[in-house]
Amino acid sequence: MRLAPEGNIIIYPIFFILVISFGIEFIFRVEYLLFVNMFLLVSFIFCLNFFRDPKRIVPKDKNCIVSPADGKIIKIKEFEDPKTKEKLRLVSIFLSVFNVHSNRMPVDGLIKNVDYIKGDFLAAFDHKASEQNERTEISIETIFGSMVVKQIAGLVARRILCYAKKDEKMLIGDRLGFIRFGSRTDIILPNDVTLNVELDQKVYGGQTIIGRYEV
Repeated sequence: MRLAPEGNIIIYPIFFILVISFGIEFIFRVEYLLFVNMFLLVSFIFCLNFFRDPKRIVPKDKNCIVSPADGKIIKIKEFEDPKTKEKLRLVSIFLSVFNVHSNRMPVDGLIKNVDYIKGDFLAAFDHKASEQNERTEISIETIFGSMVVKQIAGLVARRILCYAKKDEKMLIGDRLGFIRFGSRTDIILPNDVTLNVELDQKVYGGQTIIGRYEV
Protein backbone atom coordinates (compact mmCIF):
# COMPACT_ATOMS: atom_id res chain seq x y z
CA MET A 1 0.00 0.00 0.00
CA ARG A 2 1.41 3.37 -1.03
CA LEU A 3 1.17 6.13 1.57
CA ALA A 4 0.89 9.85 0.96
CA PRO A 5 4.03 11.74 2.06
CA GLU A 6 1.76 14.29 3.76
CA GLY A 7 1.17 11.71 6.48
CA ASN A 8 4.84 11.27 7.45
CA ILE A 9 4.67 14.05 10.03
CA ILE A 10 1.93 12.12 11.84
CA ILE A 11 2.55 8.44 11.07
CA TYR A 12 6.23 8.24 12.02
CA PRO A 13 5.93 9.93 15.44
CA ILE A 14 2.99 7.68 16.38
CA PHE A 15 4.94 4.61 15.25
CA PHE A 16 8.05 5.50 17.28
CA ILE A 17 6.02 6.32 20.39
CA LEU A 18 4.12 3.05 19.95
CA VAL A 19 7.33 1.00 19.70
CA ILE A 20 8.84 2.67 22.78
CA SER A 21 5.61 2.30 24.77
CA PHE A 22 5.25 -1.38 23.88
CA GLY A 23 8.89 -1.89 24.86
CA ILE A 24 8.36 -0.28 28.26
CA GLU A 25 5.21 -2.35 28.84
CA PHE A 26 7.02 -5.58 27.91
CA ILE A 27 10.15 -4.92 29.99
CA PHE A 28 8.68 -3.30 33.08
CA ARG A 29 5.20 -4.88 33.00
CA VAL A 30 3.43 -1.54 33.39
CA GLU A 31 -0.21 -2.63 33.24
CA TYR A 32 -1.86 0.72 32.53
CA LEU A 33 0.27 1.07 29.38
CA LEU A 34 -1.83 -1.68 27.81
CA PHE A 35 -4.72 0.76 27.37
CA VAL A 36 -2.39 3.50 26.12
CA ASN A 37 -0.84 1.12 23.62
CA MET A 38 -4.23 -0.04 22.36
CA PHE A 39 -5.20 3.59 21.77
CA LEU A 40 -1.92 4.28 19.98
CA LEU A 41 -2.27 1.14 17.87
CA VAL A 42 -5.80 2.07 16.78
CA SER A 43 -4.62 5.62 15.97
CA PHE A 44 -1.71 4.23 13.95
CA ILE A 45 -3.94 1.92 11.93
CA PHE A 46 -6.42 4.76 11.35
CA CYS A 47 -3.64 7.03 10.04
CA LEU A 48 -2.30 4.30 7.76
CA ASN A 49 -5.78 3.99 6.27
CA PHE A 50 -6.34 7.74 6.04
CA PHE A 51 -3.03 8.55 4.37
CA ARG A 52 -3.17 5.80 1.77
CA ASP A 53 -2.50 7.13 -1.71
CA PRO A 54 -3.37 4.51 -4.33
CA LYS A 55 -2.17 4.84 -7.89
CA ARG A 56 -4.97 5.77 -10.25
CA ILE A 57 -5.31 4.95 -13.94
CA VAL A 58 -6.53 8.04 -15.80
CA PRO A 59 -9.12 7.42 -18.56
CA LYS A 60 -7.78 7.82 -22.11
CA ASP A 61 -10.84 9.78 -23.29
CA LYS A 62 -9.43 13.17 -24.34
CA ASN A 63 -12.75 14.92 -23.82
CA CYS A 64 -13.32 13.71 -20.27
CA ILE A 65 -13.09 15.54 -16.97
CA VAL A 66 -12.23 13.34 -13.99
CA SER A 67 -13.12 13.76 -10.35
CA PRO A 68 -10.63 15.92 -8.39
CA ALA A 69 -11.22 13.87 -5.23
CA ASP A 70 -12.50 10.64 -3.72
CA GLY A 71 -15.82 10.82 -1.92
CA LYS A 72 -19.56 11.18 -2.45
CA ILE A 73 -21.39 13.67 -4.67
CA ILE A 74 -23.52 15.75 -2.29
CA LYS A 75 -24.52 18.64 -4.54
CA ILE A 76 -25.01 19.38 -8.24
CA LYS A 77 -26.14 22.89 -9.08
CA GLU A 78 -26.43 25.21 -12.06
CA PHE A 79 -25.84 28.86 -11.31
CA GLU A 80 -24.89 32.17 -12.90
CA ASP A 81 -21.57 33.85 -12.24
CA PRO A 82 -22.51 37.19 -10.63
CA LYS A 83 -19.61 38.95 -12.40
CA THR A 84 -19.60 37.52 -15.91
CA LYS A 85 -23.24 36.33 -16.00
CA GLU A 86 -21.90 33.07 -17.45
CA LYS A 87 -23.90 29.93 -16.67
CA LEU A 88 -21.85 27.38 -14.73
CA ARG A 89 -22.21 24.03 -13.01
CA LEU A 90 -21.10 23.14 -9.50
CA VAL A 91 -20.31 19.60 -8.39
CA SER A 92 -19.54 19.13 -4.68
CA ILE A 93 -17.73 16.09 -3.28
CA PHE A 94 -17.75 15.24 0.43
CA LEU A 95 -14.67 13.44 1.74
CA SER A 96 -15.17 11.50 4.96
CA VAL A 97 -12.21 10.50 7.12
CA PHE A 98 -12.33 7.10 5.42
CA ASN A 99 -11.75 8.48 1.91
CA VAL A 100 -8.42 9.03 0.18
CA HIS A 101 -7.64 12.73 0.63
CA SER A 102 -5.30 13.43 -2.30
CA ASN A 103 -6.72 16.01 -4.71
CA ARG A 104 -6.01 15.55 -8.42
CA MET A 105 -6.14 17.60 -11.59
CA PRO A 106 -9.50 17.03 -13.31
CA VAL A 107 -8.09 17.81 -16.78
CA ASP A 108 -4.97 19.06 -18.55
CA GLY A 109 -4.68 22.79 -18.00
CA LEU A 110 -2.80 25.95 -17.11
CA ILE A 111 -3.06 27.22 -13.54
CA LYS A 112 -4.28 30.81 -13.81
CA ASN A 113 -4.67 31.66 -10.13
CA VAL A 114 -4.32 30.07 -6.70
CA ASP A 115 -6.24 31.97 -4.02
CA TYR A 116 -6.16 31.06 -0.33
CA ILE A 117 -9.19 32.33 1.58
CA LYS A 118 -9.48 32.30 5.36
CA GLY A 119 -12.83 31.27 6.77
CA ASP A 120 -14.84 29.16 9.18
CA PHE A 121 -14.68 25.43 9.87
CA LEU A 122 -18.25 24.31 9.35
CA ALA A 123 -18.93 20.60 8.81
CA ALA A 124 -17.87 19.82 5.24
CA PHE A 125 -21.28 18.37 4.32
CA ASP A 126 -22.92 21.73 5.14
CA HIS A 127 -23.46 23.49 1.80
CA LYS A 128 -22.55 26.83 3.41
CA ALA A 129 -19.00 25.47 3.69
CA SER A 130 -18.37 26.12 -0.02
CA GLU A 131 -18.46 29.88 0.55
CA GLN A 132 -17.79 30.31 4.26
CA ASN A 133 -15.05 27.81 5.17
CA GLU A 134 -11.30 28.16 4.87
CA ARG A 135 -10.40 27.12 1.33
CA THR A 136 -8.05 27.32 -1.61
CA GLU A 137 -9.58 28.19 -4.98
CA ILE A 138 -7.59 27.02 -8.01
CA SER A 139 -8.52 28.55 -11.37
CA ILE A 140 -7.60 26.42 -14.38
CA GLU A 141 -7.62 27.34 -18.06
CA THR A 142 -8.41 24.30 -20.23
CA ILE A 143 -9.43 23.49 -23.80
CA PHE A 144 -12.96 23.15 -22.39
CA GLY A 145 -12.91 26.65 -20.90
CA SER A 146 -12.20 27.93 -17.41
CA MET A 147 -12.70 25.69 -14.37
CA VAL A 148 -12.26 26.16 -10.65
CA VAL A 149 -11.36 23.51 -8.07
CA LYS A 150 -12.00 24.41 -4.44
CA GLN A 151 -10.16 22.63 -1.64
CA ILE A 152 -12.39 23.24 1.37
CA ALA A 153 -11.54 22.59 5.02
CA GLY A 154 -14.11 20.86 7.20
CA LEU A 155 -14.96 20.69 10.89
CA VAL A 156 -11.86 18.61 11.68
CA ALA A 157 -9.60 19.44 8.72
CA ARG A 158 -7.37 22.40 9.54
CA ARG A 159 -4.62 22.05 6.97
CA ILE A 160 -5.01 22.46 3.22
CA LEU A 161 -1.97 21.64 1.11
CA CYS A 162 -1.99 22.95 -2.47
CA TYR A 163 0.78 22.16 -4.95
CA ALA A 164 -0.58 24.13 -7.90
CA LYS A 165 1.45 27.20 -8.88
CA LYS A 166 0.32 30.12 -11.01
CA ASP A 167 1.26 29.84 -14.71
CA GLU A 168 2.23 26.17 -14.31
CA LYS A 169 0.88 23.54 -16.70
CA MET A 170 -0.44 20.37 -15.07
CA LEU A 171 -1.78 17.14 -16.51
CA ILE A 172 -4.99 15.29 -15.77
CA GLY A 173 -4.52 13.05 -12.73
CA ASP A 174 -1.54 15.01 -11.34
CA ARG A 175 -1.59 15.48 -7.57
CA LEU A 176 -3.10 18.89 -7.00
CA GLY A 177 -2.90 18.87 -3.22
CA PHE A 178 -4.00 17.20 -0.01
CA ILE A 179 -6.43 18.01 2.81
CA ARG A 180 -5.82 16.43 6.19
CA PHE A 181 -8.95 14.75 7.60
CA GLY A 182 -12.63 15.26 6.66
CA SER A 183 -13.18 17.88 3.99
CA ARG A 184 -14.93 18.90 0.78
CA THR A 185 -13.81 19.47 -2.80
CA ASP A 186 -15.90 21.49 -5.27
CA ILE A 187 -15.40 21.79 -9.01
CA ILE A 188 -17.02 24.52 -11.09
CA LEU A 189 -17.47 23.64 -14.77
CA PRO A 190 -18.73 25.39 -17.91
CA ASN A 191 -22.44 24.80 -18.44
CA ASP A 192 -21.91 23.03 -21.77
CA VAL A 193 -20.07 20.13 -20.11
CA THR A 194 -22.22 16.99 -20.07
CA LEU A 195 -22.23 15.61 -16.53
CA ASN A 196 -21.67 11.90 -16.00
CA VAL A 197 -22.45 11.72 -12.26
CA GLU A 198 -25.47 11.98 -9.99
CA LEU A 199 -26.21 12.80 -6.36
CA ASP A 200 -24.95 10.32 -3.74
CA GLN A 201 -22.64 8.64 -6.27
CA LYS A 202 -19.21 7.55 -5.03
CA VAL A 203 -16.34 8.93 -7.08
CA TYR A 204 -12.59 8.33 -7.20
CA GLY A 205 -10.07 11.09 -7.80
CA GLY A 206 -8.23 10.90 -11.12
CA GLN A 207 -10.35 7.98 -12.24
CA THR A 208 -14.12 8.60 -12.20
CA ILE A 209 -15.33 10.60 -15.22
CA ILE A 210 -17.58 13.35 -13.87
CA GLY A 211 -18.23 15.01 -17.21
CA ARG A 212 -17.45 15.21 -20.92
CA TYR A 213 -17.06 18.08 -23.28
CA GLU A 214 -18.84 17.37 -26.52
CA VAL A 215 -16.86 18.83 -29.44
